[in-house]
Amino acid sequence: MNEMKRMLSFVRRACDDYGMIEDGDRIAVGVSGGKDSLTLLEVLAAMRIFYPKKYDVVAITVDMNFEGAGFGAQDLSEIREFTRRLKVEYRVVKTDIAKIIFDVRKESNPCSLCAKMRRGSLHAEAVAAGCNKVALGHHFDDTVETFMMNLFFEGRLGCYSPVSYLSRRDITLIRPMIYATERDVEYFVRRRRLPVLKSPCPEDHATERENMKQLLSGLERENRGLKHRIFHAVCEGKIDGFKPTGRYPDAGKIE
Repeated sequence: MNEMKRMLSFVRRACDDYGMIEDGDRIAVGVSGGKDSLTLLEVLAAMRIFYPKKYDVVAITVDMNFEGAGFGAQDLSEIREFTRRLKVEYRVVKTDIAKIIFDVRKESNPCSLCAKMRRGSLHAEAVAAGCNKVALGHHFDDTVETFMMNLFFEGRLGCYSPVSYLSRRDITLIRPMIYATERDVEYFVRRRRLPVLKSPCPEDHATERENMKQLLSGLERENRGLKHRIFHAVCEGKIDGFKPTGRYPDAGKIE
């Protein structure tokens, strides 16, 4: 259970530092079937038991219908069983996003539009489910990569926010895993044997983010602790809602 205690400590710390959860919240977790979203779902489900502010969790998967676009289907049966064990309501949104992206519009750089359409479907379903918050599985490494991508490709100091309110939908986005590294998540997934699904998307791992991930990995090998210093700078610089807390992730060894 050490892996659960470790992830709970990261998530609770982020929720406390940024006031992510309030009494009576109904939180939608966007579940893609990947390692990050499944980890977040299990940890938030477990934290309901002892967190001082009472909340509920709903899992939502946006089905992009890759099968309809000729890329193979995703079997969600294991995810459905996983949510049943967690005692979490599970909702699947049927869409034709893959067909629109790849067949109708034939996008040469599909990731941006795809992400926008998936977000729209997720937010709409969250509202329909009576949720006032949406939890996303972005972690420590995502934060560093996003900051560096904005710096490299847009020439600005920017990132996503730990907490952000969407007035058009009247929902709040929270990112409770910002203190957990990708290595922590991978360890958690292995130990808990989470039912991670392989994405049928043809663009999987062929993105600017993946290129940035590889660049940072190389720089980290030459300058140990670099990613932690970048994260520290984002917080100390109060970039897009991050703030100095004095409690940053450590690079400690995972047992």
